[in-house]
Amino acid sequence: MALMDRIDACASYKADEYIDFCVGMERLGSITRQALGPLKKFPGTLIYKDDQIILNPKFDSYQSRTDAMAVVIDALRAADLVPGWRNESYPVGGKFTAPALFQIERAAVSIFGFKGYGVHMNGFVRDGAQIKLWVAKRSMNKPTGPGKLDQVVAGGQPVGMGLKNNLIKECAEEANIPADLAAQAVPVGTVSYMTSRPEGLRDDTLFNYDLELSNDFEPQNTDGEVDAFYLWSINKVRDILEQTDDFKFNSGLVVIDFMVRHGFIDADEPAYADIVSGLHR
Repeated sequence: MALMDRIDACASYKADEYIDFCVGMERLGSITRQALGPLKKFPGTLIYKDDQIILNPKFDSYQSRTDAMAVVIDALRAADLVPGWRNESYPVGGKFTAPALFQIERAAVSIFGFKGYGVHMNGFVRDGAQIKLWVAKRSMNKPTGPGKLDQVVAGGQPVGMGLKNNLIKECAEEANIPADLAAQAVPVGTVSYMTSRPEGLRDDTLFNYDLELSNDFEPQNTDGEVDAFYLWSINKVRDILEQTDDFKFNSGLVVIDFMVRHGFIDADEPAYADIVSGLHR
């Protein structure tokens, strides 16, 4: 097994298995053809036309679109078609930098293949010339990736909050990192992917941060979403990535990105160019 296997696992997408979800002329997401049946029960809201699902143009404001989609999603939830309900609203739009057109429950984002965003932070410690990485083990109660390995801090990007403020909030909740320390996290770029998952289409961009931590700092979970933290050498982390599927599918990409940026994946490696480009699909 190789690092490229982790990247390729996040590129499992066949366009002909999906149809576009549009608002006006703008494509916002993609829905599996198998999911069409339940959605066709809302002809006043979702119009099936020319192999597309189009939100009825009579919903012409942020609030009216939000309300209309909430009716659909609540009905899907009542039919047990929206697992892992979070009571957390996500913005929906064509680009991160463009105004959102509406908001929906986080658990429904992948059902419609809407773009999702998150913040992921690598917490690392210097041990002489070496670097060790803090790794979190997700709670078995998490709706996605239960028991999988993850960054020391990671979370989705909700409505109405900036990226850095969201990261500081997640640092407090997931690892008990004080706000003044969390604010020192350095933005280091993004990874992106589009992949079919059991919950639907994941079309995500993750905003990555690095935070150097002191040798005497030990993260502690405060919200019940992490079962344990481990401080591992980069070599051990790489072995786990290459030999197991213990890391959550997207968190593995963030670790690989860290190893590229810090020189632990060398440019002379045969797959180097494919690894780097594969992190930004």
